[in-house]
Amino acid sequence: MAIHKLVLDDVDSDLFTLIAIHCTLEDYRIAYLLNKFLGITLSRKADDLDFKNGALTYAIFEWEDCKQQTLWNLVSNVCKTESFREANTGSLFSIQEKITQVNHLIPEYKSVNYFLKIDNDYSFSKEKYILNSILKIPQVATAYSIQPNQLKSKDHLIFS
Repeated sequence: MAIHKLVLDDVDSDLFTLIAIHCTLEDYRIAYLLNKFLGITLSRKADDLDFKNGALTYAIFEWEDCKQQTLWNLVSNVCKTESFREANTGSLFSIQEKITQVNHLIPEYKSVNYFLKIDNDYSFSKEKYILNSILKIPQVATAYSIQPNQLKSKDHLIFS
């Protein structure tokens, strides 16, 4: 009997563009400004991106361009969680300290506030135009492209 071996080399090829955005705006404000400057229609998804069974949630916006067969996602890279801890002061009364912990969707890029992911089954040639349009937004400090194959945690960018 013959042995058949399947080689899946091409499955890992990245068919999306990833743009890092540095700004201090709220997620809905940056989505509005991207819609305005890029002529797209990002809208907040019903459910946030969920990690660790609801312990970490990241805001996500989506728009499907049927003409270009492109799916646009704007996702927050920062999730802040608050917890309370009993402080040992040695006194009669217990005091609770509030601890704010900051988690990142892509830990390699901790200074990035948002990622714009553009999924396309074909080659996407408008990356430079999109970057220039994003950089025209006055509230954006900087934006740049990231090569997805260089990310260690690119599995966090699978939203479906």
